[in-house]
Amino acid sequence: MMMNASDQSFGFQHPWVLILLAVIPFLGLLRGRAGGGPSVAFSSLHILSRMGKQTRPRWGGFSFPVILGLILALGIVALARPQHIRKYKVVKESGVELIVAIDVSRSMLVEDIPYNGQLVNRLTAARAVIRNFLRRRPMDRIGLVAFAGRPYLVSPITLDHDWLQDSLSRITIGLVEDGTAIGSAIAASAKRLDKREAKSKVIVVLTDGANNSGNLAPITAAELASQLGIKIHTIAVGTPGRHTIPTSTGPLPLNQEFDLDTLRGIAKAAGGESFMAEDIANLERIFDYIDALEKTERTARVRVEPSDLFPPLVFGMILLTLIRMTFRETILRRSP
Repeated sequence: MMMNASDQSFGFQHPWVLILLAVIPFLGLLRGRAGGGPSVAFSSLHILSRMGKQTRPRWGGFSFPVILGLILALGIVALARPQHIRKYKVVKESGVELIVAIDVSRSMLVEDIPYNGQLVNRLTAARAVIRNFLRRRPMDRIGLVAFAGRPYLVSPITLDHDWLQDSLSRITIGLVEDGTAIGSAIAASAKRLDKREAKSKVIVVLTDGANNSGNLAPITAAELASQLGIKIHTIAVGTPGRHTIPTSTGPLPLNQEFDLDTLRGIAKAAGGESFMAEDIANLERIFDYIDALEKTERTARVRVEPSDLFPPLVFGMILLTLIRMTFRETILRRSP
């Protein structure tokens, strides 16, 4: 599950309460209105005229206590429940869990794949295409297995695709002893997927050779994986014919062996597809096809997280009330 902050705003949970703010100036007007009739009648007010002009009482800071008005205003705004609202887009995982099993036998060093105007070895081409494949599936849990004479877990099934990209860079020839144990690689990948609770479980096997190592036949391994609800796609990468492998002691001749029948049998036994890639464009199309094939519905929703802002307003009310009480009992206290 992934969450991305999409929007932030400010609002009130009970905005209608803010109407009560109109009460404050109304109270000020009431405080400043004329008083009632005289309690003592005088025959003449001539003597009072000498005491100076009569002033009309002012509204606001003189006749209506300012601090009391602020306390009321803070209280009303607090009752309206001001909130800082954060909206998150929540995207659920796709439900696909996938392991890419990559052949790292010595034959993967054969430089017969055109890439960016030059020939690169099969492992370099495979890593480049798989890297793009991982980028297109950010919501899938994916693992990496390298295999030669035996399988080697490069990355457990994870949603951390930065870790996957780093792990992919660490896949090199010589991680394990030489050979091509396709059946063992399928068994190791299936074991990792067996207890997982996923809508779809997939293994992609990429190899350039025939099975010649391990104690488990590839098709038998595929049949066992199928019983666990696991689908397997197979990819043969490289070109047939005679090639050479660059070594520290010079080129080493290699007669390419492809066991396409076994790779097709694996895919058929486990409900997948079998492919042959002789160049990087074809390899990319194969992974594009697998990417389109192994999709499940992703769901997205918006989650709203409000944060209440009224506590500072309540604190301000208490503070102003204490200040008002202190002033009324000290500086502004009136003697009889």
